[in-house]
Amino acid sequence: MSDQALLSAPDNLPALWAAALPRPARDAHKYRRGHVLVLSGGPLNTGAARLSAKGAARAGAGAVTVGSPRDALAVNASHLTSIMLSEINDLASLRTFLAERLPATVVIGPAFGVGGGCRDFVEAILTSTLEDRGATAVLDADAITSFKNDPDRLFGLIARSNWTVILTPHEGEFRRLFASIGEGPKADRAVEAARRSGAIVVYKGPDTVIAAPDGRIAVNGNGSPFLATAGSGDVLAGMIAGLAGQGMPVFEAACAGVWIHAEAGSRFGPGLIADDLPDMLPGILRELL
Repeated sequence: MSDQALLSAPDNLPALWAAALPRPARDAHKYRRGHVLVLSGGPLNTGAARLSAKGAARAGAGAVTVGSPRDALAVNASHLTSIMLSEINDLASLRTFLAERLPATVVIGPAFGVGGGCRDFVEAILTSTLEDRGATAVLDADAITSFKNDPDRLFGLIARSNWTVILTPHEGEFRRLFASIGEGPKADRAVEAARRSGAIVVYKGPDTVIAAPDGRIAVNGNGSPFLATAGSGDVLAGMIAGLAGQGMPVFEAACAGVWIHAEAGSRFGPGLIADDLPDMLPGILRELL
């Protein structure tokens, strides 16, 4: 991307995506409003998945399920009410859930655990049969870092998959997965990362850049320093999944999620923790709609 192109890259503002925000039909039921699956880590690593799940639900998804290993079921159950819980303990149970429950969006990565198990779960998701339905996978945190030593495996899975993939790296995760992309303007690197990976890339930071493989790009300008708190990115991953799961075009869903997330941080202000963010969403969405 040239310097001139960078100068003309659009700001991520509601004018870009507000018209595409999901509006539930009068005859909608919960599954028509989008079913989001968020995969949980083990018993000491469950909070991040619940933050993502609540972000998806507050973004408007009609049904949200936390997929939990057996040994974390009791921990998750003690914290979940309107969000559903399902035992997903291994690849077989994951494949069964995908085939039978047909979630519109899956989130994997928040405190899931780094390593081969995570890579195998990502592969199972991206190779599952869609049966002509659209579906989106949001890969965050541990799902990104798990491929740091073999990024081409992930990019190959994306290239062969019918799923639309969104990657949501912060600076450190970006450098782990895209180590071969050199220095340069952040927008340039985001565009190159999207091209190489075949995924929509949400390159997080004070000036989050959203880039698509087809060259579309938006640069977010309403970032809030109050979002620099543990779990904030987990909520964002869920918000994007919730919007995409309702049928919002995926690039626009990523852009909307980033802007609304930042707006929530700014409005809450001092004292913000990640748990506060989902409850800020209804007021912001009400204004946008």
